Amino acid sequence: MTNEELINHAKRGSKDAFCELYGRYKDRLYRYAYYKLQNPEDAQDAVAGCVLCAYSQITQLRKPAAFDAWIFRILNACCAARIKSQIQMRQSLPIEQAGPAASYDFSAQIEKTELADALSCLSEEEQQIVLLFAVAGLKSREIARITDLTAGSVRSKLSRSLAKLRKSLEG
Repeated sequence: MTNEELINHAKRGSKDAFCELYGRYKDRLYRYAYYKLQNPEDAQDAVAGCVLCAYSQITQLRKPAAFDAWIFRILNACCAARIKSQIQMRQSLPIEQAGPAASYDFSAQIEKTELADALSCLSEEEQQIVLLFAVAGLKSREIARITDLTAGSVRSKLSRSLAKLRKSLEG
């Protein structure tokens, strides 16, 4: 079945169709969440939250062709909520009770890859555009829906961001 057929079946209540969709998207969703959160457990939690939200709201999706942008917008919101929750948790702990967790540096604890290092030279918006393009495999018009930019702006920012990445990786 095509994605559009699966989406239409899922909108009519087919759990099997939604599970098939999940199977097709799970790796892309996880990779995006991992690069965004830089922690495997947080990425899994964000994807789980995204999938539960998408399942409960699939009937609200108007155009099956917009599914990619729709589900990655949900995932982006889940990642942002996860980051916000962690910041609030760290800020609410008294220093004397926090112990080592108070000085926990989220990004320093992961094993950095060349790509993760290169991504750090980009702004948050540039990282999001590159990850949605390179990791999630979305097109500029889909990224535009998620980021509230025009497709032309996305293409322009993507081009500049990729040039920065190339320069960072070469130097």
